[in-house]
Amino acid sequence: MEYALQVSGTYEHVLDAARFAVERRMVALALPDHYLLAMSEEEAATTPAPDAFIQFGGLARDTTDIELVMLVSPITFRHPAVLAKMAVTIDQMSGGRFALGVGTGWLDREHEVFGIAYPSMAERFSMLEEALGYLAAAFDPGHPGFTGSRYQLESFPIAPSPTRPVPLVVGGRGRTKTPDLAGRFADEFNVYPGTDIRERIARFRAAATAAGRDPDVIRLSSSGQVHATASEQEFEDLMHERAAEMGISREDIEDFFEQRQTPRGTYEQVRSQLDDLADAGVERFYFQGLFGRDVTSELLDGLEID
Repeated sequence: MEYALQVSGTYEHVLDAARFAVERRMVALALPDHYLLAMSEEEAATTPAPDAFIQFGGLARDTTDIELVMLVSPITFRHPAVLAKMAVTIDQMSGGRFALGVGTGWLDREHEVFGIAYPSMAERFSMLEEALGYLAAAFDPGHPGFTGSRYQLESFPIAPSPTRPVPLVVGGRGRTKTPDLAGRFADEFNVYPGTDIRERIARFRAAATAAGRDPDVIRLSSSGQVHATASEQEFEDLMHERAAEMGISREDIEDFFEQRQTPRGTYEQVRSQLDDLADAGVERFYFQGLFGRDVTSELLDGLEID
């Protein structure tokens, strides 16, 4: 399995993270697309949430080899024409290193604060389905166009064209619709950890096959924050620290992590959990260093990842 890094923060921070990822021989640097990275007013005032697309423009010029991945952009934020134009521009600026992830959006509060429409989950999935069809057509050098109930794209040559069709990433925890959309449209399916991960992967593979696509050529990835220490006592101390930060009990944080199947425990235990993901078919794992929590060399050394 190959490894990548997902971070957020100021441009200086994400550029440092990209350099760190290159030093650690990681294959990609991913950013999330959020307008808020904290829920309370106090935390939001000190937790920067810059525009990720603009940051990718800088990374396109300040890095050379590492892949750049949007993981992922809510379809509620922008019309797919805007997503397509930005993706192609970053693709051109980076020499063909950008992959565009698109999702339904899930963070209610950022929509409320900025006054962005936040339809029902069913409608957001409908928007996402059409957007993926639109983007696939926009990135197709054959200019096939797209006609949907919400979005339309004329069969018309668009310049600049991407250096190659910009890879589309579909990701999330959805049990049915997300794997279906990934099988039909994605070049990469970011399947979030969970007790039903093998079932979701099976649905994705079936959807790809039904759409006449080969599921084996679609990258299967996963992502998550990783909590690992050298000993069980150190891990217990870490979990009590994390629980205190979140204002919940040790039992509650265990339930929180168990629902998400967050890789956690001793280095040996987490290494085994990552191996289980690989056994399920996951080819790439994004270590999440989000919300001010960095991925460290100590963690990667402990997991023997290089």
